Amino acid sequence: MDDQPGTSAPEPLDRRAELSEFLRTRRARLRPQDVGLPEFGRARRVPGLRREELAQLAGVSVAYYTRLEQGNGRNVSAEVLDAIARALRLSDAEHAHLTHLAKPGQHKKKRRPARVQRVRTGLLHLLESLEGVPAYVSGARSDILAWNPMAAAVFGDWGALPPEERNWARLVFLSPGYRDLFVEWDTKASDMVSYLRLYAGCHPDDPQLSALVGELSVKNDEFRRLWATHNVKEKGHGVKLLRHPLVGDMALSYETLHLPDDPEQYLVTYHAEPGSESAQALRLLASWGADAGRTEAVGGAGRAGFGGGTGRTPA
Repeated sequence: MDDQPGTSAPEPLDRRAELSEFLRTRRARLRPQDVGLPEFGRARRVPGLRREELAQLAGVSVAYYTRLEQGNGRNVSAEVLDAIARALRLSDAEHAHLTHLAKPGQHKKKRRPARVQRVRTGLLHLLESLEGVPAYVSGARSDILAWNPMAAAVFGDWGALPPEERNWARLVFLSPGYRDLFVEWDTKASDMVSYLRLYAGCHPDDPQLSALVGELSVKNDEFRRLWATHNVKEKGHGVKLLRHPLVGDMALSYETLHLPDDPEQYLVTYHAEPGSESAQALRLLASWGADAGRTEAVGGAGRAGFGGGTGRTPA
């Protein structure tokens, strides 16, 4: 996603606009009865709490909260942000996102050159040693940095894609095969956008992020709709339901392990319940090796389709 000759760099995200829309959308999802306020008879012109109701709950003046919701978070204290977060019933991830957006003075305003993402050699060796366990390392903007053969057998031939296309958001929204692979594609898509939003709060001046968001917004209506919700979410653990073209339906539990020496990188592993049909399906994929990933049954999963191979860190 490097800039092409003759084109200008993508504009960074507007932190003030992001703060304004985030607060407005969080306020809109609450009703007075949700927070213990009486609901008066007069009709509401907008959904959710009014600004004066939110200000009352947070213990700040209406004028102060209005300025904050208009994107002016200058000199706002952590105590006020905590009070607003409690009033809005924010999750931990949402609270952190609010803090990043509201205190721009804590972030460098000067653009820094994009840092090349690299995976430690020891971590690459760990991936290769996880036989029968699909695993990969993801980094900034949900770029896919490294993976093992089992991940390729389950998710596709990432090695056959150019490095700039090895990105979960691009695959989920622009590759039809992944819509078929994920049984609950709507949930996967929503989570993907929520992860990007959380990253954007910390790195609004990332030109690669701006380019990615711009491209996906133009090419995919669903991404554009989800981006406008301003939902944020941390990567965690859970169960993914997959419909693989060779072995059929699988229920795989996943774990997200954040790496201590790089907060933007994390290791994701998948496993099936012992003795289950999903476990048998994984063993079958493992026995087929690289051939399991090269099926053309998922024809839209990127230009390369699905394929095998051991992952490498993009140059």
